[in-house]
Amino acid sequence: MGDATSTACQLATKESPVPTPRDRLRTLLVEHHAFVWRTLRRLGVPTGDVEDASQQVFLVAHRRLVEIVPESERSFLFQTALRVAADWRRSQRRRNQEATLALPEVPDVAAGPEEMLDRQRQRALLDQVLGSLPIKLRAVFVLFELEEMTLAQIAATSSTPLGTVASRLRRARQAFSKAVRRLAVGPRAPR
Repeated sequence: MGDATSTACQLATKESPVPTPRDRLRTLLVEHHAFVWRTLRRLGVPTGDVEDASQQVFLVAHRRLVEIVPESERSFLFQTALRVAADWRRSQRRRNQEATLALPEVPDVAAGPEEMLDRQRQRALLDQVLGSLPIKLRAVFVLFELEEMTLAQIAATSSTPLGTVASRLRRARQAFSKAVRRLAVGPRAPR
């Protein structure tokens, strides 16, 4: 009985095994893929290219896995997604191409055709308005309004001072409202 007790005590006092890089990467993918996907999409990467851009983010994470502090994984992935989205936009401008057509989304079987069309139009308008925002403002706006993160979480995730995050959010909201008003009024006729 003494041997069983001492073995159990030894097992209980040993530290948990360190996850292998493969296990850690798998955990990153499972826990953060949806966040990375949404972030890339809202930072201007078209739906048809988001999966490739997401893969790029996780390839960078894989290469730099030993450098990522476990408590700041989400921050690292956000910063990487921000750079990947910026690189994608730069390459699109360099090639001077129109954005690729978005792949059709999986239809919501609960919604009727009119409702699906309305949702599609609303998403397109949201993408248009978000696309008009400067990237630093857009990033804060997306994290606060769409990802529902707190200002403190955004500051930690983006490695930006809290005051700067609050200022960017205020400016982003103003720019967003202005862009929505412009869309509501429509194009003005020349005088």
